Amino acid sequence: MRNQSTSLKDNQNPLQNLDQWEEDILTRYPDPKTINADKKEEQFRNYDETEKDSVKEFYRLNHTYQTYDFVKQKKAEYLKFDKKEMPIWSAFDFLNKLVDDSDPDTDLDQMQHLLQTSEAIRNDGHPDWMVLVGLIHDMGKVLCLFGEPQWAVVGDTFPVGCAYSDKIVYPEFFSNNPDYQNEIYQTKLGVYTQNCGLDQVDMSWGHDEYVYHMMKPYLPEPGLYMLRYHSFYSQHRENAYDHLMNEKDHEMFKWVNLFNPYDLYSKNPNQKSWAELEPYYKALVAKYLPPNIKF
Repeated sequence: MRNQSTSLKDNQNPLQNLDQWEEDILTRYPDPKTINADKKEEQFRNYDETEKDSVKEFYRLNHTYQTYDFVKQKKAEYLKFDKKEMPIWSAFDFLNKLVDDSDPDTDLDQMQHLLQTSEAIRNDGHPDWMVLVGLIHDMGKVLCLFGEPQWAVVGDTFPVGCAYSDKIVYPEFFSNNPDYQNEIYQTKLGVYTQNCGLDQVDMSWGHDEYVYHMMKPYLPEPGLYMLRYHSFYSQHRENAYDHLMNEKDHEMFKWVNLFNPYDLYSKNPNQKSWAELEPYYKALVAKYLPPNIKF
């Protein structure tokens, strides 16, 4: 299912490809099974020693331009879902164009990552709707192919319209964000109320929010939480936004926490071929999704 690759290098896309961001996530949040007991926890978040310059530049752009107004604008633009209509399988082929074959560090296209995630979930006996979440959780990255820069597609997500937590990666870059000068936006609650619930909170724009809205008619609520918040590391790893969450959010984040390791750590060198997997996944997609999806 691999297509000819398309480079995404330009002045607005400091990462050569999406894999650099994903590798950075693994550096910051290593598999607990591989953590050396003699190593202190804070050593796993030593950005000065481990971060690539391109990743640091990515977060500088992300934290500078992800404003409250920007998020509102992008939601108005993309949640009309009027850009393209196609079968989900065409979307995956479309997504595979994001791979840069010149990158020496990986030969996995996006579809292979999605299949590894979904297969790990299936092998552990979880419900089939969760297997589908594994398959589609990064599908929103097609935003790059609609012309969006990568800082508006990937990266750790966070609430906008309220004070930035120091638990967000590279919090110092928020000083460049226009919202940093807005007194209301820099209070703890900002435009929100105590324990209002995350459904009332605007998150930074990216593939998580996009695919969540796309799938709202088709998936059960735990699956939708997985899609919407799988990059919200400052909450599901650091508990930095408990003041915005309600009881329902805390209950649903049990599902987010269940899903996250499958996204980060499911690397199977003995992955079955697509020819072997195709019948199952074609039937699974047909069970939950219509023949064509609006993007």
